[in-house]
Amino acid sequence: MAGEAADQKEKVCVTGAGGFTASWVVNLLLSRDYVVHGTVRQPGDIKYAHLNKLEKASVNLKLFKADLLDYDSLRLAIEGCSGVFHVASPVPNSLNDSDPEEFLEPAIKGTLNVLKACKKAKVKRVVVVSSIAAVVMNPEWPKDQVKDETCWSVPEYIKTTKKWYYLSKTEAEREALEFGKRNGLEVVTVCPSIILGPILQSTLNSSSSLIVATIIGGLESLGCNYWTFVDVRDLADALLLAYNKPEAAGERYLCNSHSIGIRDVVEKYLRPTYPDYKYPKNLTYAEEEVQHLSSEKLQKLGWTFRPVEETLNDSIESYRKAGIVG
Repeated sequence: MAGEAADQKEKVCVTGAGGFTASWVVNLLLSRDYVVHGTVRQPGDIKYAHLNKLEKASVNLKLFKADLLDYDSLRLAIEGCSGVFHVASPVPNSLNDSDPEEFLEPAIKGTLNVLKACKKAKVKRVVVVSSIAAVVMNPEWPKDQVKDETCWSVPEYIKTTKKWYYLSKTEAEREALEFGKRNGLEVVTVCPSIILGPILQSTLNSSSSLIVATIIGGLESLGCNYWTFVDVRDLADALLLAYNKPEAAGERYLCNSHSIGIRDVVEKYLRPTYPDYKYPKNLTYAEEEVQHLSSEKLQKLGWTFRPVEETLNDSIESYRKAGIVG
């Protein structure tokens, strides 16, 4: 009987299911009674144990061994699904000086493999997680004008900066939207800013390390002193909205909730609650770090977001629980 009930529920696939963002997407989908196919590198690996502990996972979650560069493995995971959330993407340890192919091939070819598998499986909609990396590297954009969905990073300019992650996200997103138009596949892209919030997994992901670096001490200043960020739980909500709203078909959405300097992060929100951490001494940011981003289009779909302090406090408490910070 349980099998019959599962067959009647909507089935969706989440790529890179064990990652920071994707874990929260899986969690949200399970809570809304979707059956979820999650792609991971090695289903039995202990680093995916947190997924099996999610509510309803024992009934509604199935993990598939898949690789973005292996079309057949993706096809098997996506088969029978009415929708796909493509979250998996290579994430840098640093944003430059890396081998460009480390990012470009998995991001671009991997995205195209997912989309080809979606077309084959006749899924109704694909939501692709892009990044503001595909938005902000545009030297031609007027300096004081708010960046919205019409702003794209310029590949030729990115190449001069050697920020290959930015290039990979820009090229992959463009390819995704164009593939959708050419093939009659509903593709929606969502471009989040830095993704913060509590972790479900036991290890620290690269964006969360920004908060950890702010509180552990030993740093005069951070590499990023002006934060544009979104809570991972709010991003998961945005992705589900992009999946379910008919008017989102073929659209692009920026997803940013807060833009804030490091001084305010520390003095307004962190130090009053956590006075004993060793914060950076340099709490200023350079003018060129400032980004003005609009999520108005996403808010018109019905998206809302949490306050700053909730994201920061919940993040730190989750790192404490995981033993990452004291």
